[in-house]
Parts: sequence; C-alpha cells; structure tokens
Amino acid sequence: MKIKEKIARAYPWIVVALLWIVALLNYMDRQMLSTMREAMQIDIVELESAANFGKLMAVFLWIYGVISPFAGAVADRISRKWLIIASLGVWSAVTLLMGFCTSYHQILWLRALMGVSEALYIPAGLSLIADYHEGKSRSFAIGIHMTGLYLGQAAGGFGATIAATFSWQQTFHWFGIIGVVYAFVLILLLHEKRGDHAVPGPVNPHAGQSVPQAAGIPVLKGFGMIFSNIAFWAILFFFASTSLPGWATKNWLPTLFSEGLGIPMSQAGPVSTITIAVSSFIGILIGGPLSDKWVRCNLKGRIYTSAIGLALMIPSLVLLGLGSGLAAAVTAGLLFGVGYGMFDTNNMPILCQFVPVKLRATAYGVMNMTGVIAGAVCTQVLGRWADAGNLGLAFAVLGCITSVALVVQLTVLRPVTDDMK
Repeated sequence: MKIKEKIARAYPWIVVALLWIVALLNYMDRQMLSTMREAMQIDIVELESAANFGKLMAVFLWIYGVISPFAGAVADRISRKWLIIASLGVWSAVTLLMGFCTSYHQILWLRALMGVSEALYIPAGLSLIADYHEGKSRSFAIGIHMTGLYLGQAAGGFGATIAATFSWQQTFHWFGIIGVVYAFVLILLLHEKRGDHAVPGPVNPHAGQSVPQAAGIPVLKGFGMIFSNIAFWAILFFFASTSLPGWATKNWLPTLFSEGLGIPMSQAGPVSTITIAVSSFIGILIGGPLSDKWVRCNLKGRIYTSAIGLALMIPSLVLLGLGSGLAAAVTAGLLFGVGYGMFDTNNMPILCQFVPVKLRATAYGVMNMTGVIAGAVCTQVLGRWADAGNLGLAFAVLGCITSVALVVQLTVLRPVTDDMK
C-alpha cells in the first residue's frame, strides 16, 4: 500500500490526536487561574477579595455559555479547521497576555475574551471528529478526545506549583506560547471534512476548501429547525440534567470529601479529582467501544450504553451524599466516574442520530450553553446547601434528578439511523 493511502486511512485518528492536544490546552489554560490566586494577589491586591476572584471565574462561565450556541452556528457555516486554529490562537494569546497584566480589570477583560475564544472550539472540534468517524468508531474517537479535557483540567491544577518555582507571569507566558506555536502546527496538519465533500486527509491538495453544508441556511432558521425537533429537546434535557452532578463533582466533591471524611483539603482534593478522572477514563474505554459495537445490531445501542452510564451515576450520587467512610466515598466516586465516562463519550454520537450533519455544531453549541449555565446555577445552589450543612443531601437529590433524565432518554429517543444526513 502506498504511503499516501496509509496516511489517508489513518487520518481520522490523526485528527483525534491533533485535537486531543487542543482539548488539553483548552481546559488547562482556563483552569490555571483557579490555583494561582495566592501568587497573583501579591502583585494585584484586588485578588485578595474572594468576591473579586469569584467574579473572574464567573465571567468566563457566563460568556462561554452565552456564546456557545452562536459558536456552533459559525462552525456549521465556515471551515472548522480555521475556526479551531483561530480559537486556539486567541485563547493562547490571551493566556500569554495575562502574564503582562498589572491590574485586576485587565485580567477581567482578558478572562472574558477567553470565554469567547474557548467557546468556539468544542462544537467545531466534536463536529469534525464525528464527521471523520462514522459509525464503527465514533463514540470511542469522541471519548478519547474527551480525555484530553479531563487531563487538561487536572494539569491546570499544577499552575500554582509552576508559579511557585518560577512566577505567575512566566507561567502564563509559557503556556500561552505553547498554544500559539501549536496553532501553526494545526495549519499544516489539520484538514476539513464536510459530508459528501469528504477530504480524506493531507493527501488531498484541496483540503479545507469545501463549502460548509449549512452556509445557505439562515442562522435563525437553523435554530428553528433544531428546536422543532422533539428528540433534540429530550437530548437537551438529559444533557443539562446530567451536567448538574458533573459540575457538582468538579466544584464541590473535594469539600464533600473533606467535611464528610474529616480530612484536610490537601488530601481531599487529590483523592476526589484523581478518583473521578481515572474512573471517567475507564468509563470511556468501556462505553466507547461498547456503543460502537452495539449500534451495529441495534440503533438504540448508543442510547442504551449512555443509559447504563446514567444508571451507574444514580446510586453513586446517593452514596456520595449519604454514605460514610473513605471506602464508601472512593467506591461511589469510582462508580460515578465510570458512569459519567460512558455517558460523556456518547453525547455527540447520539446527537448525530437525530440532527443532520449540517446543524450538528449548532445543536451541540446549544447543549454546551445549557450545560454550562445549569452548572453555574447548580454550583451557587450547592453553595447555599453547603452553608446550611446539607451538601451530602444535595448530592443525593442530584441522583434523583439523574433518574428522571434516564427515564426521558429511554422513553423518548427512537433513532431510525445512526448518521442523520
């Protein structure tokens, strides 16, 4: 077999590898700030206020959420290759510039710009992977990509460690430079693919020049087509409902472990984050291949695989909230992570069964917005429950909400194809 043909056959997985690094940088650059307050407040005194620091974190989430649907609409209408490159380049430049900041308001504006630029990536990236991996490898490919987000989140937590060795300014500088350089790598190696106008890989000299399939659909009409789809409402509901425990574990599980187990946060943080990260990766390794195999003999195979994930999350949330002891906490965390990984790796593949290729990025943008806003609201509500000493009960309630999502998923979604055109 010729070398070019071998590259063309392997290129769908090369795309996953290329975008895995983008996903890693996406979460790492946004997460670094959360650990660097102590180092930064020496030079920027406004950060001594927890309220001011909270505003920095919140402005990113709200802007990211609001921009996401429009980011998806853009991804359905222009080259996703160049949108991904521009998104990476801008948020990396923002990271670089944060190292030059001397005032709180400079960081606030840059954080807002990061929210815009990072929102452009996920709908475009997942849509591109879904197009390159049709049927037999779609869930697994998307799941592998999602592990980049998990690892990026974990790696971002080491920002304070690096800042202590060098400085917070140098930390932002170097991570920003890495992203900018990698954007140029993508210019050379990443190529577009649009439905029937397939670009097999770098062997095609016209790669990235195909016309987006939704280019002729007005934006409002595109949103109307999506929201008139009953199946999409069901997908949106169970995605948003499951985002609640997803964000709860990210933001409140260390506190729950610390208070429930009576251990310092320095121990509770690593135990909770590592438990969820490792088990979520295992869930992807199980849920991705299982879904890709199951759907070949049953079109609801992806839905059933995702449902198994949700079914695992329900008792784990109850055990997290109402259980006692380290063994119960770790067991519940492992069970939740496996279930969440099986669920997470199948969201875009299930969406592909009900939304045509020309509107998938738009649809996922709406899902992303809903999930982030639901997570922001959930984080604030759980804060009030925590102040009242009811954080464990709140986790158990999230298990009940997840059970409703499971019922909706199994009863409403009835696919007639695995790849709606």
